[in-house]
Amino acid sequence: MTITRRQALLTGATLPIASFAMNASAAGHATSPEPTPITHRTFNLGEFEVTTLLAGSRPMDNPQGTFGMNASAEEFEAASAENFIPADRSVNFFTPTVVNTGSEVILFDTGLSADGITSALAGAGYSADDITHVVLTHMHGDHIGGLSGDAGVTFANAAYVTGQVEYDHWAAAGNDGFDAKVRPLAEKMTFLGDGGSVRSGITAVAAHGHTPGHMGYMLESNGSQLLLMADTTNHYVWSLQHPEWEVRFDMDKTAAAETRKRILGMAAADRIPVVGYHMPFPGLGYIDTRSENGFHFVPHSYQLL
Repeated sequence: MTITRRQALLTGATLPIASFAMNASAAGHATSPEPTPITHRTFNLGEFEVTTLLAGSRPMDNPQGTFGMNASAEEFEAASAENFIPADRSVNFFTPTVVNTGSEVILFDTGLSADGITSALAGAGYSADDITHVVLTHMHGDHIGGLSGDAGVTFANAAYVTGQVEYDHWAAAGNDGFDAKVRPLAEKMTFLGDGGSVRSGITAVAAHGHTPGHMGYMLESNGSQLLLMADTTNHYVWSLQHPEWEVRFDMDKTAAAETRKRILGMAAADRIPVVGYHMPFPGLGYIDTRSENGFHFVPHSYQLL
């Protein structure tokens, strides 16, 4: 693997665990360690440089009310115990992704707020002005929140790409978040459908159900592939091992369950790495079929480094 100058400079920030800076006194005693915040993880995909951004996280109570609406309490507790996680609380991660193609810097989704996404970008060595394209997988608030803030539009130099079906739905819905964040950018937007191309090597993949026009994106470079699956599955255990369990935020729950089975099945069969927007950070891993009931998430370690 060839290490670029930029990667070498960022190596310390892209490790999967925090590094610590320690100052020794003349007597050789160290001060208390100060953790470096984890903001991102960078890896290679062919000639693309891909960076997942930790734009925020949020604790959640009563996760069954969100991730297992049609499961019994006993089933939900059993699945949780089998995977060493509590059944009464969870943590939700918000993970936009940057794809640097060498000529474009493309951001997929924008997190909860302008401050959150710009802070995460800065940690990865980017500014908002570096972003050439913003791709919106769908229009939920935690994906469009960073489009603008108190200072105005966040990505002043960017073009915008989103699904036609998704945009048309929210444009007719009378949604305050959409009207404030997305509608003002309409003249700068390009719309696409299933199989549409953001640019060479970045293709839209229909993943409807979570929202009417929700889409993932397949990245391909030099024979390597990576699927940005957005909110196809919202939890690495409950929604992945049990794709039939209903999720509160899925607008069409039947379609969303079928989409999970199709997308996860494809990723497992073809051994394609995936990035899930709400997976445990850095959101990157693989799908296999070791679970008796559904699928199993295998976190990335060093395969793409």
